[in-house]
Amino acid sequence: MRKIYYRDAVLEALDEEMARDPMVMMIGEDVGVGDGTWRCSKGLMKKYGDLRMKDSPISESGIVGMGIGMALTGMRPIVEIMFSDFMLVAMDQIVNQMAKVCYMSGGQKNVPMVIRTTIGAGRAAAAQHSQNLNAVIAHFPGSKIVIPSDAYTAKGLLKSAIREDNPVIVVEHRKHYSVEFDMPDDADENLLIPIGKAAVVHEGTDITVVANSYQVGQCVKVAEHLEKKGVSVEVIDIRTLVPLDKETIVKSVKKTGRLLIVDEGYTSFGVAAEICACIQDDVFYDLDAPIRRLCAPDVPIPFSPALEKFICPTENTILKAIQGLL
Repeated sequence: MRKIYYRDAVLEALDEEMARDPMVMMIGEDVGVGDGTWRCSKGLMKKYGDLRMKDSPISESGIVGMGIGMALTGMRPIVEIMFSDFMLVAMDQIVNQMAKVCYMSGGQKNVPMVIRTTIGAGRAAAAQHSQNLNAVIAHFPGSKIVIPSDAYTAKGLLKSAIREDNPVIVVEHRKHYSVEFDMPDDADENLLIPIGKAAVVHEGTDITVVANSYQVGQCVKVAEHLEKKGVSVEVIDIRTLVPLDKETIVKSVKKTGRLLIVDEGYTSFGVAAEICACIQDDVFYDLDAPIRRLCAPDVPIPFSPALEKFICPTENTILKAIQGLL
């Protein structure tokens, strides 16, 4: 194992893929001269030049539109949207163009492009810079969505996304960038984590907890705490939201009989609600308790840190939710 910061794992993936394929390039606000908003593209402009590391104006719709055009002409662009909130400015490009070109051309045209963006409350960034819009972008078919939970998945999923012939949205959590993780020594340029496959990151028999992104680490800590008290918690990192690995979740719930879904998105009409609905037919007679969701309440994200701390699931609220289901 080696230690690596999450942002450096992203940087490794970008560097390796740009070195491997000259058609891979990046475009976004401050990706070049400024080394990236979160320092994830540090040094790449100096190494690959400003034709492949392109700083853009503040125009999300224009950035995504340019990426679509590049992808249609044979390039593999990586478009950085600084905050996922700003994807709303480019939704026509994302859901009406990028996601539909292959379908509307009868498969004659592909859009092999990546959108990298961030989610995450907890940094007092207020209601327009802290949202989790995963459920919004997942609603429209045509794009794949991956959600790394640590440095290993950040590198492996991003490399797979760049090589994918369909559009992929990579959702990173801003709390992760300055966190150091263990990285296997063999996680080199050959590391490719398959898109569409979840992972059981902590095995258990009493209850299944499904999570993504930053919440995976919190759920594992709670599982390790409860393990010392004789409670066996199975934690699943979904890794990919679209396509969702339903089979791994169903198999686990059939074993444990209980399911808690932890997601930072809003409770209503969200990712957790969709997971509940899509597995219900397969696990209904195996359940020993109703499926429970632990998500953000249906209110805008407060600016005040004192109020914001009540928004996202925490280790304490996850622990209480598990205890309630048991």
